[in-house]
Formats: sequence, C-alpha cells, structure tokens
Amino acid sequence: MSGRKQGEAPADEGGSGPSGNKPPRIKISKSSEGSDAKNASRKLKDMEICVPIVCGTIAFYLGRKASESQSHKWTVYVRGATNEDLGVVIKRVVFQLHPSFNNPTRVVESPPFELSECGWGEFEIAITLFFHSDVCDKQLDLFHHLKLYPEDESGPQTTKKPVVVESYNEIVFPDPSEIFFSRVQNHPAVVVPRLPAGFNLPNPASIENMAEREKGDTKDHPLSQWFLNFSEADELLKLAAARQQVQAHIVKLRRQLSVMDGLPQFSKPTAGYGFTS
Repeated sequence: MSGRKQGEAPADEGGSGPSGNKPPRIKISKSSEGSDAKNASRKLKDMEICVPIVCGTIAFYLGRKASESQSHKWTVYVRGATNEDLGVVIKRVVFQLHPSFNNPTRVVESPPFELSECGWGEFEIAITLFFHSDVCDKQLDLFHHLKLYPEDESGPQTTKKPVVVESYNEIVFPDPSEIFFSRVQNHPAVVVPRLPAGFNLPNPASIENMAEREKGDTKDHPLSQWFLNFSEADELLKLAAARQQVQAHIVKLRRQLSVMDGLPQFSKPTAGYGFTS
C-alpha cells in the first residue's frame, strides 16, 4: 500500500516550465583537496559547467482496474531538460519511496533514471543523484511531490489524461576538472564555457561500462508525449552558454592582468587618482 494522501504539493513543484527571469540553479560545493588529489586532474578555475535537468512524475488513473490500494500507476524520473542522456554526468539515482512500499529505497544504476509503481496516495519522494568520479565526489539531494489527483476534482478522473508534475533545475559544477570538461564539452545535455584560445585539454577519459550502456536519452520515451514542453529551456540554455562565454572572457582578462602585474612599472598614477582593488 502506498503512502497516505498528503495535502497540497509544495509551492515550487508547480506543473509548469521554468518561470521568472532566473532559472533555479543548484551550485555544487567544490570538492575537497583530498578528492582532487585522488582524481589527479587539474581544475579549470573560475569556470562552471551547467547541467539542466527535470524531475517529474506522471500518474495514470487505473479506472475500472483500480482498487482501494492501487488506484494509480505512476512513474518518477530525472531527465535532461531537452531529453538528452544524463548518463554522461549522473552515475546513479536513488529514489526513496514511502516506507509502506516493499523495498522503498530504489537504486537506478543507468539511464533512463526512472521507476514505476502502483499506489493510491500522494507523498514526497526523496531523489539522490550520484555523479561520476571525474564530475563530483558529492551527492545531490532533491525532493519531488508525487501528485495523483488533478487540481480540478469536480468531475470523474479520466484514464486517458495523466497528472503530470515537473520541476526544472540547473546543476552547476564550479571549477570542473579538465578530464570532466574534455569528456562533456560536445555533449548536448551539458552547457560548457568556451575555453581561451590556445588552451589544450587532455584526451577524454572513458567511463567504465559506458560503451555497454544503452542509449539513455528520453526523446523516444513511451511517456514523452506527456512530458511538459519546456519551451523556455532552449532559451535558458542559450543564456547559460552566453554566461559561460562571459566567464571565459573574464578568465582571459585576469590572466592578461596577472602578466601585466609582473611587468616593471614605468609610471605611477597622478596624485589624487589612486586605484583600489
């Protein structure tokens, strides 16, 4: 039996695409020095890699097949904002269901990162993302409210149209490793900054068993017709890419300034017009 029906979904779990001027961004804290030494890869300072994701649930009413304990079939998932394969960044996802389910801790080791169940009640699902070793040594904890019943409950619930709730986020990785950067720089699910001219990266490192994994995108997913259309996602990706280009330019200017600081000074600022940093 699934968990008891809760009240209302949290305010930030509305069933619409990204809203407002700034998309929700989750910035991963930088790795510890010990983990950096373990990964043995140089860091790209003052740069960020952004991964737009969508957490969601889709619930179908079972109609005549419904029982008191199983009225709905639902799926919870983590997908790319443009339905690209997230397996290039995410290693596994753990879904923590209501304790009334058998084996409530579900581990999904490969994309697509999803699971399906049957039940009768709404509850909050804890979602934990684990990343590949060259990405980050920290996990990311998210929460998503499973919603089974439509907002308008005045009429009978239909079996043809599911209840869909999705939320958009951008996961930001500051100071990425060169190996991580080189591996994902041409991947459509990831937004990376433009590197300064003449900057050389190492050859991309392969992920264990990655070649054996099935295609993990959700473009042809059986439920894709019900995915919310994040029409703003492409624009947000463009904005994120522009932001990364600005960052790369700032890095270039800082390097130029550091070189200039090392040159001999031939003149001093005129008195009364000193500069402070």
